[in-house]
Amino acid sequence: MTTQQQPMPADTGTTQAGEPSPHPRSDGTVITGRSPARMAWRRIRRDKVTMIAFVVTVLFIVIALVAPVLTAVTGWGPVTPDNKAINPDTGNQPYGSLGGISLNHLLGVEPGTGFDLFARIVYGLRTSLFVGFASAVLSTVVGVVAGLAAGYSGGWVDSLLSRIMDVMLAFPQLLFIIALTPVIQNALQTDSHGGTNENLRLLVLVVNIAAFAWAYTARLVRGQVLSLREREFVDAARIMSAGRWHILFRQLLPNLWAPVLISFALAVPQNITTEAALSYLGVGVIPPAADWGSLLSDASEFFLQDPMYLFIPGVLLLLLVLALNLLGDGVRDALDPRANRS
Repeated sequence: MTTQQQPMPADTGTTQAGEPSPHPRSDGTVITGRSPARMAWRRIRRDKVTMIAFVVTVLFIVIALVAPVLTAVTGWGPVTPDNKAINPDTGNQPYGSLGGISLNHLLGVEPGTGFDLFARIVYGLRTSLFVGFASAVLSTVVGVVAGLAAGYSGGWVDSLLSRIMDVMLAFPQLLFIIALTPVIQNALQTDSHGGTNENLRLLVLVVNIAAFAWAYTARLVRGQVLSLREREFVDAARIMSAGRWHILFRQLLPNLWAPVLISFALAVPQNITTEAALSYLGVGVIPPAADWGSLLSDASEFFLQDPMYLFIPGVLLLLLVLALNLLGDGVRDALDPRANRS
């Protein structure tokens, strides 16, 4: 009885999972193709500074997400005062040393209010990360669309959008946000006491920050599209009667993910510092809502009596922004095709 030998499948260069198939060399070693994303991730994993920044960033994000659980465990919310923790005879300063740090209040309490500083910080972290990431997403989306339209269309469309970008880049961003934010918030008063809903206030902050940040991404994308629109794969799509939207979003956009990701990664820490500066100046999040900028603003009044009140949120803000910046730099180096390949 003979057995029939099954025919070998043709080598298509890829595995069933879509990965590049391994190719044996003459010495027996196997070469496996890797996508640019896998090579970039490999560089990031080999960069210790970037990986530490990545771990710190993820830790901050996790803390922000589980903030209600953490405050439930400690038993103190962000606006729950502990009058027993402050001494009215000394101007409502916290009892004990180091700002009232104890097992009951892990990071101490706020002078004057008696609010738990740990709860204020973890909820303030939620605010900072939300504004930073949301404004970065919004500015990136607007910038990518504007850059694609300007770079591919050319003509009067490119001229008009480029002039708008120039005008937006010329604006002193922080000054105009400081001037516009209170005006918009006052126009959107939502209660009979003249107050503004806190979620609406955050939305105004996100839109204002993104409105002055999208031009950076748009200018970057426009420059990339100007060089890509003359490439052979775009000409082939035109020859095959592909529509404008297909060329923009199916041909050009996939080739822009690296610079767009780099721009997004570097925009998040910048937006977080902008939001903290606005709250510090009194035009961002208004107490008793928790925010790191407002914490620093209030803590500056008690620095001599309670330095920990300023030191703790200041150091944490420094660590967050530093980690995000180092992560953004690492992503940029990993995605740079001119970087040394290890």
